[in-house]
Amino acid sequence: MSSFFVFEALTVLHWSRLSDHVGRKPILLLGLFGTTLSMICFGLSRTFWALVISRCLCGLLNGNVGVAKSVMGELTDASNRAKGFPMMTMVWATGTTLGPLIGGTLARPAERFPNAFKGTFWKEYPYFLPCFVTAVFVFIIFGITLIFLKETVPKSLGSSASLKDQTKDQPVAFRQLLIYPVILSITNYTSVALLNIALDALLPLFLAMPLSAGGLGFAPHTIGYIIGSYGAFSGILQALLFPTFVRIAGVRRVFITGVTVFLPIFALFPIMSLNAREFGVNAFTWVCISSIIGLMTLMDMSYGCIFMYITSSTPNKRSLGATNGLSQTTVSIGRAIGPSMATSLFALSVEHRILGGYGVYAILLVLSCCAVYLGLCLPHEVWKEAEENDD
Repeated sequence: MSSFFVFEALTVLHWSRLSDHVGRKPILLLGLFGTTLSMICFGLSRTFWALVISRCLCGLLNGNVGVAKSVMGELTDASNRAKGFPMMTMVWATGTTLGPLIGGTLARPAERFPNAFKGTFWKEYPYFLPCFVTAVFVFIIFGITLIFLKETVPKSLGSSASLKDQTKDQPVAFRQLLIYPVILSITNYTSVALLNIALDALLPLFLAMPLSAGGLGFAPHTIGYIIGSYGAFSGILQALLFPTFVRIAGVRRVFITGVTVFLPIFALFPIMSLNAREFGVNAFTWVCISSIIGLMTLMDMSYGCIFMYITSSTPNKRSLGATNGLSQTTVSIGRAIGPSMATSLFALSVEHRILGGYGVYAILLVLSCCAVYLGLCLPHEVWKEAEENDD
């Protein structure tokens, strides 16, 4: 996981800035092609380092992450952006639900479906089938994008335009991106992503570890059902409720609410552990797990909000790709650090009995308080967009 985010952090800003000059569509197509290629390589890998290289390749060519957000920002405006950005979160949730399902169902087909997959190839490459199915799906999306997606970056103004208009129509230099609205928006995005990826790494570990190690001792299939239900539940609610919540409460309040729920989420982990040690896994445990799933769904709404802040913070419309690229770079660094940080803290807490083995949750609660403070620094309304300022 970390290798992907490290290489994404190294390249995503360059892909995004390039999209400001050559257009979004070529970079999106390149990213889809890179994902297809890396999935095939992953399925054909037979050593650990081959797996790592295939994931690095995916991160290296994964220029479509920040660019896709730029396309969404250009296809929407302030009047309908609250309906547009939740679709990205919904698609992400759908992928996190279907991905493990495809992988778990189609892995080792020679063992699971011996009548249909009899050749030695399927025994030598037991994980090729789910990778191939995923690659075919991505390649279909490549074709759809190639045929139907229209370029959203406007062509540069002609020579007859004034020098001022030509300057406004060009992407700004990198140092001009480092303005207060951009920095504050990206910092908030990074804090949420860091806590989220730490939670994503910690939750299955906590569910799988035995009671004596501070976990719940669940079987792998039970853990899969819990995480899968979160993805499905989150995707549905993002599409149905996010626009309504934003309309009623406002972007800032929804974002701060989404960040604040990290506090009860991390507080419920030691509560569940102590209860399970005393009384075993009971109805109270499942109430806590259901509460965590519901709170994580609320947390996901913070992404749509911060995407709106980042989109409106860009110095001008032609620098939207670079702004999203910068945000994705910092977030990728956070996501590369988060999993190892959370799991290492969990191991250290249990091994050295820090705060009774629950020190990791105390640290994450402190980080969550810092994230809430950063959210409170955001303006009550999204930043005025560049075109409005020019008018």
